[in-house]
Amino acid sequence: MSPATQAVFFDVDFTLIYPGPTFQGVGYRESCERHGIAVDEARYDAAVRAALASLDHEQVVYDHEIFVRYTRCIIEGMGGTGDRVDACAREMYVQWAACHHFHLYDEAEAVLRELAARQLKIGLISNSHRSMDEFVEHFQLHGLVAAAVSSADHGYLKPHPSIFEAALTQAGVEARASLMVGDSLAHDVQGARAVGMRGVLLHRGGGPLPDVGVPVIRNLTDLPPLL
Repeated sequence: MSPATQAVFFDVDFTLIYPGPTFQGVGYRESCERHGIAVDEARYDAAVRAALASLDHEQVVYDHEIFVRYTRCIIEGMGGTGDRVDACAREMYVQWAACHHFHLYDEAEAVLRELAARQLKIGLISNSHRSMDEFVEHFQLHGLVAAAVSSADHGYLKPHPSIFEAALTQAGVEARASLMVGDSLAHDVQGARAVGMRGVLLHRGGGPLPDVGVPVIRNLTDLPPLL
């Protein structure tokens, strides 16, 4: 029999927070304009879908160039060209780490506080270069987070086992008593399960929930009943 859940770990981007206008079509257009690059804001959604293929990689060592390339693909997908595209992409990569460009999902804080009230440890495991200390400070989550690891600081990206193991060590819990929640099946869920954690996939999109062999939720408010 599996032990009772003692800790819940969360992915950060698109699980707990989402980007504001700076990283929407209007923000890309404005950033590009500052660099003298003309783009079509209406092409943003299609450009993002195409650029996601650049993140479908097997590399597990953190390298900021992965994310610069992703941003550059979006700019180019919106029609941006010229020798300033790379500089614009690098500037936007740096800005991605700034918490003021992001918002907590409406239900996130309440769910985190409910879990903490149940005496569950809360952890953060992020593939970004955002400071986890600044994240906790900016969103006023003081006292809620027992462990936090970013891939930029740790050196490895999810799904590499060591980033999960580092977070488990920080929290002082065993993998089998822990749960990982995230929006990526490959990076968050399968990575966690590979080290013995349980996984829950967050699927905020419409349409039927995918059948992936683990619990799937549409909203973080669906999480506490699973525990």
